[in-house]
Amino acid sequence: MRKTAPKKVFSFLLLVRVFKFVKPYRALFYGSVLLAIVMAVFAPIRPYLIQLTVDMATGKTVHVPGWLQLFIAKQNLSDATKFIIAVTLFQVVFLFVETAIRFFFSFMTAALGQRVVKDLRIAVYEKIVGLHLRQFDTTPIGTLTTRTIDDIERINDIFSDGLIPIIADLLTIIFTLATMFWINWQLTLVSLAPFPIMIIATYFFKESVNKSFVEVRNAVAHLNAFIQEHLSGMAVVQAFAAEGRELNKFKKINAEHRLANIKAIFAYSVFFPIVEVVLAISTGLLVWFIAGNALDAGLLMSFILYLNQLFRPLRVIADKFNVLQMGMVAAERVFKVMDNPDQMPPDSPDSVDAGILKGNIDFKDVWFAYKEEQYVLKGINFSIHAGQTVALVGHTGSGKTSIISLLNRLYTINRGELLLDRKPLTAYTLESLRRNIGVVLQDVFLFSGSILDNITLRNPAITEAEVIYAAKLMGLHDFIMQLPGGYQYHVMERGATLSLGQRQLISFIRALLYNPSVLVLDEATSSVDSETELLIEKATETLITGRTSIVIAHRLSTIRKADLIIVLDKGEVKETGNHESLLQKNGFYARLYEMQFEKKDTLSV
Repeated sequence: MRKTAPKKVFSFLLLVRVFKFVKPYRALFYGSVLLAIVMAVFAPIRPYLIQLTVDMATGKTVHVPGWLQLFIAKQNLSDATKFIIAVTLFQVVFLFVETAIRFFFSFMTAALGQRVVKDLRIAVYEKIVGLHLRQFDTTPIGTLTTRTIDDIERINDIFSDGLIPIIADLLTIIFTLATMFWINWQLTLVSLAPFPIMIIATYFFKESVNKSFVEVRNAVAHLNAFIQEHLSGMAVVQAFAAEGRELNKFKKINAEHRLANIKAIFAYSVFFPIVEVVLAISTGLLVWFIAGNALDAGLLMSFILYLNQLFRPLRVIADKFNVLQMGMVAAERVFKVMDNPDQMPPDSPDSVDAGILKGNIDFKDVWFAYKEEQYVLKGINFSIHAGQTVALVGHTGSGKTSIISLLNRLYTINRGELLLDRKPLTAYTLESLRRNIGVVLQDVFLFSGSILDNITLRNPAITEAEVIYAAKLMGLHDFIMQLPGGYQYHVMERGATLSLGQRQLISFIRALLYNPSVLVLDEATSSVDSETELLIEKATETLITGRTSIVIAHRLSTIRKADLIIVLDKGEVKETGNHESLLQKNGFYARLYEMQFEKKDTLSV
């Protein structure tokens, strides 16, 4: 598979797709191509001028071309000294001009690549944030990170070190060969006799390095995925003393990366000496032919320079083609992400802004599966009236979190109807729907930044005064002010410097600040100390007042106070009712209560 992959990757359609991102920057592209042509035209000029200078210095009659007479006007070019001085000055000026052109060429191709990379990275990120959450359940985060950052950066090489530079090198070779044949076709054929060896070596070098680069890219993706996963789960690794085992896994992946790079290095180590040997043979044949035919020294000098102009791009053109290939490999991977059809459906043209919803919720024969036909919710039916507090109860895996995910349109139902204020969720724009649903999760995710940033989610429309008011309303202002720096306290990545309870309290303020019509508490009061629990209970009471609330919790006080308890098991609704009525039924809830809740009552006495 790996051997055939590179050949499949380089396709015209894929290249066309990459170049769609060039359209806004056509001027840069056309300008760089024009400069490539100019550089190719300029390439044979200096060796030819050196030939004329040597011939003039050795007393040979020189035919001065008209274009040179045009540039060196008013000079007696028949005089050898004046001719040499004039041509030398011309070459100095010409060298500066050629250098400037090469600078602008390199700058323009790099600038074009970076602009394409910027637009493509935005497009890929926009695609990723719109994917179904199940894609993140099955795809390593490190892989998506590689696609968004590293692979897209490789696409830049298509422009800065790939396609356009290859065009420039090929044009240089063509113009140089044409000039050599124009000057002396016999000498050209003799000096290029070893050229087939060069072509064969270039082909094998290209194939070898290309295969190695594909292996390198795969190894890089594996490394990124491994590092991302293990840095995020370092607490688990250390808690179970698994450092040694995980280090051995890392060593294995790292060794694969090393071996792939060594293969590429070996190919370079063989190829470049072959190029030098072929060049030396060509130079030797050149000298032999000129000496045997008593040709001019100027011709020898110019053809040595022409051969170097031929072999210099040939030395790198295979490498550049591999860079182009790797850019195309990266492009194929990036476009696989772009082409992923498993994303949240866009708002329909009929979708409207939800405004402020009342909070009536209806599940009507809802079926849902994360994987096809493997249903985790089966025929769910229940109704929640505006302002009610509803508790979802059930064993792990019963479908509680799935119900909340569907309500927030993180996933799409397979069958049935899910209504909010008597309308399907898709009747509202996604942004306005989620604005009306506040979620407080058990495992609160905090971003690197201040407490204030994490509460407002960097929304400039929310002022610090509004945040302080919400915190005081929930009785959490003093808790924040106890932290060093108060609302400006810097939270490390994932909230690592705060306890679980502290992170949950911050999420409560965040939920209140956005004033949702529907509040979801996904086991948000579990695994905290008694003092924090009291703060959370007070914050919960403030939050649920006057709004529809769905609570997944094992705290008895919350469940007992719920207007409605929905008992789930294996994706099905087993019972509904309040605490007392469900206990009187002596059914599923009563057994669940006896197994789990009564034990907690005993522990709390």
